[in-house]
Amino acid sequence: MTGAVQADRAVRAARFTGEATVRPRDPPVGAVFTGPISPTIIRTLACDADLLPVVLGGAGQVLDVGRAQRLFPARLRRAVTARDGGCAAPGCTMPAPWTEVHHIQWWTRGGPTSVDNGVLLCNRHHLAVHAGSWDITLEDGIPWFVPAPFIDPFRTPLRNHYWRS
Repeated sequence: MTGAVQADRAVRAARFTGEATVRPRDPPVGAVFTGPISPTIIRTLACDADLLPVVLGGAGQVLDVGRAQRLFPARLRRAVTARDGGCAAPGCTMPAPWTEVHHIQWWTRGGPTSVDNGVLLCNRHHLAVHAGSWDITLEDGIPWFVPAPFIDPFRTPLRNHYWRS
């Protein structure tokens, strides 16, 4: 079973209780078949899953339905692939078929699903971005990666030269 399928199943199994807004330091919530899962892990797993967030009231009534267009459709993925070639992280040689399209401005934080807000990342670098190791900007159609201060105190922007020189 692939990581994306496991993530999709784990997130679909999660049942949230309490406030509609989950903060990074909230305690773990229970999930069917897996036990406690922290909200941070759920957000990471949900990044590449096909989910529509729904907020339910105490009696199970629907209070809010989130934005539906989170995943990049095939036409947008093809455009991002044509631009990036493969994983856009500095020094990475992972080919496009083994990558995911990541929202540069995270979808959960209001980022649009568009070519200008997408970047190809392999699983390793996708997890590193979500862990806070890299910030990504797009300048003149080129993804630039700014390392976290604990990696590079000067935060020198880097790019991938393997796919595009």
